[in-house]
Amino acid sequence: MDDRVVIALFRHGVTEENRRKAYLGWNDSPVCPESKIIFVTNSYQRYFSSDLQRCIDTAEILFPNSSPYLLKELREMNFGKWEGKTYEDLKENSLYRQWLEDPVLHCPPDGESFDEFTKRVDAGWARMIGEILDSSLQNAAVITHGGVIRYLLSKFAPHQKEFWEWQVNHDQGFELIFEKDSLRRGTRCTLLLEVPLTANGLG
Repeated sequence: MDDRVVIALFRHGVTEENRRKAYLGWNDSPVCPESKIIFVTNSYQRYFSSDLQRCIDTAEILFPNSSPYLLKELREMNFGKWEGKTYEDLKENSLYRQWLEDPVLHCPPDGESFDEFTKRVDAGWARMIGEILDSSLQNAAVITHGGVIRYLLSKFAPHQKEFWEWQVNHDQGFELIFEKDSLRRGTRCTLLLEVPLTANGLG
């Protein structure tokens, strides 16, 4: 077991903007009341989080007094001028339609391209893994965003699936179980487990 490292990924709680189905990247939005009573039984040696308030608040809800290490690199994609807007707001916009058809080729105005987003997340992951390995941790948790988790799963899950094929809900987490050497080399983990979140721990 000493040669294995568990890294858990948790999405922040549902926010008011999520309820509206609005694009929420670098903007922030309050966590909804129903997300303030979620519960997870697992605990970890160290906690990392996006520096956006909805993730910091979720870390406090899931892991009280965890004092997570904040990484700006673990923010959601920056949607630029589309922040706070919904599909209905944007559906007549030709650039938006192009972006929906090919989000890798096209980019939100004043936002991030997919390439910029993934390179940023890669940099944050590298910082985090360096800390985990230098501290000889056996497990750690990350509180971040749906897009970040999708990307990390597409890159590190045992079975390869594309970014958009992953379903990342607010009421579940994922544990990626790595051999330490695989983690150091940046290759895929050996096992992926789902971690359910419950209301008040009652199921």
